[in-house]
Amino acid sequence: MFLPKKCERLVRLSFHQNIFIFNAALFGILFGILVYTSCTANTPPKAADLVVDNQPINLASERYQLLYQELEEQYAFNKKELTQLFSGLKIDRTVLRLMDKQWEAKPYYQYWPLFITPSAIFKGKRSLKKYRKLFDRIEAEFGVDREVVVAIWGIESRFGFNQGGFNLFRTLNTLFDKYPRRSDFFRNELINFLILCRANDLDPLKINGSYAGAFGQAQFMPSSFNEYAVDFDGDNRRDLINSKKDIFASIANYLKNFGWTLHAPVYADIGSELKSELMVSTYKEGRKGLIEWQVLAETQQITIPRPPQNKKLSILGLEKSPKEGGEMRYIAGYPNFRAITEYNHSVKYAMAVSEMAEAFKK
Repeated sequence: MFLPKKCERLVRLSFHQNIFIFNAALFGILFGILVYTSCTANTPPKAADLVVDNQPINLASERYQLLYQELEEQYAFNKKELTQLFSGLKIDRTVLRLMDKQWEAKPYYQYWPLFITPSAIFKGKRSLKKYRKLFDRIEAEFGVDREVVVAIWGIESRFGFNQGGFNLFRTLNTLFDKYPRRSDFFRNELINFLILCRANDLDPLKINGSYAGAFGQAQFMPSSFNEYAVDFDGDNRRDLINSKKDIFASIANYLKNFGWTLHAPVYADIGSELKSELMVSTYKEGRKGLIEWQVLAETQQITIPRPPQNKKLSILGLEKSPKEGGEMRYIAGYPNFRAITEYNHSVKYAMAVSEMAEAFKK
């Protein structure tokens, strides 16, 4: 085909440009693959990636032999009993997979609607009315607001209807054996679990709970059960699975031990902007960062309630929905708020409990 010289030059130029673009694109793809492979190679595998479901646990391993030794020597468990109890244990891979996918990772505007629903508010109000006399006793003895107790109960187990579907003994062994990051923690929880089962005449093989090792309507970890659970129904057992008296009183006792003050403020909204470097640095310290309440009020130019004994406040941030502008919602956390974060360290959890408790009062 005959082309004028000018057109021929254009065609040749276009051809070379296309080759250059193709090579550049190919280089980009290869570079991306190289970077991805490098990043992946440097990322340690997750615990669930290193096991298969129903993989037998090696009970002859040194870690289990040391566990047996401690249970026998320090806690007077029978060797034959332990052999029968632990026999045939297998890994629950789902437990490991869920440990890195917790609700608290969601932004607050997606987190709270999971719990604070019209149905939950109705159930909470109905329970407060139904157990009014019981809560009169609990408030008098423990000094903890009833609405907060019911809010925790509602969020932890959907008012007792969802106590978890994972076999707790298998779960704790899975996490002790195959979750290296917190193996020591779950070893301790496993020991506490066996102790509480023996003390309260429970079969350790028949108790279900969460994938993280909590159980009962209050979702206590075994160590928390042994330290804070109370017998409030007078039957000489601490029953957080069926006894409402024990359940509500134990939640209250937990909060009491972390400094709850009856009818005291829990939090205060302080705006969408922190107005000093001190405020920002306190916020960056998380729930443990503290500031004088007068300084906070003066800096933010707001009026807030005085905390009990003039104790310091923490500064916490919550994500607002993009539909609301996407700004941060900053709050001052009072000692009561920090008591809730001892139940669950998540600020989002503590705020959901606080706002659900408020909704019960309306």
